[in-house]
Amino acid sequence: MKNLMKLNIIKGFAFALACLLFGQAELRAQAKEPNLLPDTEDDFYKLISLPVPEDVILEVGGMATLPDGSLAICTRRGEVWIVSSPNISGNEKPVYKKFASGLHEPLGLAYHDGDIYVTQRSELTRLSDTDGDGQADVYKKIVSWPLSGNYHEYSYGPTFLPNGNMLVTLNVGWSNSLGHGVSLVPWRGWALEITPEGEMIPFAAGMRSPAGYGMNAEGDFFYTENQGDWVGSGRISHVEKGDFLGNAESLEWSNLPGSPVTLTTEDIPNTGEPMYDVAQRVPGLKAPAIWLPHGILGISTSGFLSDNTDGGFGPFANQVFVGDQGQSIISRVDFEKIDGVYQGVVFPFREGFSSGILRMVWGNDASMFVGMTSRGWSSTGKELFSLQRLVWTGRMPFEMKTIKSKPDGFEIEFTEPVNKELAKDPANYQVTGFTYKYQAQYGSPVINNENCDIIGVVVSEDGMKARLVVDNLRLGYIHEIKAEGVKSTEGKPLLHNVGYYTLNNFGAGEKIDQTPFLAARHEHEMMMKAAADSAAKAQADAEAKAKAAEAKKQAAATKPVAPKLAKNTTTMPASWDGKADITINMGTKPGLKFDPAQLQVKAGSKVKLVFQNVDDMLHNFVIVMPGTAIEVGEAAMKLGLEGQQKDYIPNTSKVLFNTKLLQPSESATIYFIAPTEPGEYTYVCTVPGHFYTMQGILKVVK
Repeated sequence: MKNLMKLNIIKGFAFALACLLFGQAELRAQAKEPNLLPDTEDDFYKLISLPVPEDVILEVGGMATLPDGSLAICTRRGEVWIVSSPNISGNEKPVYKKFASGLHEPLGLAYHDGDIYVTQRSELTRLSDTDGDGQADVYKKIVSWPLSGNYHEYSYGPTFLPNGNMLVTLNVGWSNSLGHGVSLVPWRGWALEITPEGEMIPFAAGMRSPAGYGMNAEGDFFYTENQGDWVGSGRISHVEKGDFLGNAESLEWSNLPGSPVTLTTEDIPNTGEPMYDVAQRVPGLKAPAIWLPHGILGISTSGFLSDNTDGGFGPFANQVFVGDQGQSIISRVDFEKIDGVYQGVVFPFREGFSSGILRMVWGNDASMFVGMTSRGWSSTGKELFSLQRLVWTGRMPFEMKTIKSKPDGFEIEFTEPVNKELAKDPANYQVTGFTYKYQAQYGSPVINNENCDIIGVVVSEDGMKARLVVDNLRLGYIHEIKAEGVKSTEGKPLLHNVGYYTLNNFGAGEKIDQTPFLAARHEHEMMMKAAADSAAKAQADAEAKAKAAEAKKQAAATKPVAPKLAKNTTTMPASWDGKADITINMGTKPGLKFDPAQLQVKAGSKVKLVFQNVDDMLHNFVIVMPGTAIEVGEAAMKLGLEGQQKDYIPNTSKVLFNTKLLQPSESATIYFIAPTEPGEYTYVCTVPGHFYTMQGILKVVK
């Protein structure tokens, strides 16, 4: 008996040991399985927040890296700070020292030949530390320009040119009464070239809000633009002397001495056609190099930073990173120049920043420092301001590295080899072409969106490229290119499976012979047709049965149903006899706020609500179920290209009542019956990026 017990114990131990070993092997196998835990952006690019002293309000307006690795930062409060040892880790902290103060909202800064240059609202200033004590003792005005006092007259720069001159870019003002941008004084909406001696040379016109600026790897100057009047969506434009970039308000000054632009406001048609089409017949008007779809890749395009780290920041050398102030994200851009004209692709890159991104610079260790502010403009990042560092972990993300134009489609290059069987299947891709209206009205919905047929795919031998043969490509259009079904040879999905290519010219090279693709497609279509015919018959039979059952159910129903108001009822129901129980006037305040921030109505009361958008951006007014504002807002973001077309109203029962999407200075009236259940309901603007902040409380009482 004892021997049997010993044998059973040994067997049990052996079984347990086997299970343990098998379990460890299984865990190891699972650990190697890439789909067990999908990769995230944080696996490849880590965000590190730099501590800021409590007495420093670091609302970043401009940044530059100094030769010793310190950061020079100007703030919207008019100060310049030097941040020493910004890339230290552990318990150590950077050291902050005030270098200058008393400036007028500087929104750009550059370091050159031992001095710091800042662009204030009305002047370019050189700051010098002549005695070496770490503080500026000389504030030298290089040049000034007119300023009307309008709050929207922001100024940015400078960017140093190879000839030693500088470029600054100037916002237009804003008129709430007119509901659009205005150039109230000379050179608002222009780029100006400034010599070291202070000579001001008009350079280019047509800018609305040129918050981002810089050079690409080839040394050409670009600026980033924000949606608004004459600007359907965020965009990036190549700027050369004499260019007109699109905003007609700046042409008020094209007749002044020194202007290299000869167009006048009367030369610009306000027809709502695509901007590329208008540029073909208006000499001097320059279409953008790249469009950034509004609400998808941002709402307030900002900083521009070319990757000159020679691989120190990952596999994207010589590409460009672009910030967004409203959505607190960074996108990745790759240009190509065809027939002398820039175009290219933009991809999502990194989200989750803690405030509104305005500036990015490289540290001396190839990490990216990101400076942020949200005051007055608001952002998805909740902090009032922030300074963060983005560091590549050394891991290779599986991404579309770039997309290039070909004469018959696009070529996608990947960062890692793809599964060839998946990559050569056209069903694993989707291409949609669309564009925006070029109009004086604020922004634009997506227009002329059409699917582009993918005729075939050729994958390179090494699995690093996929050549898409695509039909229905249109010049001047943005092409959304999705590769959702593509995986790496290890089975990993793409970290970001979409890019947006702006097509200004077709790429060079030979077209691919489509004959094999078309033959295979014909055979496939015949098989699918037979299957579809069979399925259609079964579907028709099922629908007939369902229709008969519903008719029987309706015949049995005797209880009348009271009419229900639509979510967007814009005329008073006749049953109200011309009177609402309560009329509410709703407005907006700067900083993405409703005015008032709280309302109270009786349960079941008849409500007339008048919403007046007095802000300088698009807004809607949406009442949702308690606690669902973020959920509804995120659903609005997922509308993608259809978002603005659908007023950013998702199809969900969580939405109770809503207005349409309102232009600046536009108003709308809706009628609704207040919920019968008392509680605190939320009203929210569901425009992407706005819904995190722009909320109020509708208190329903008995």
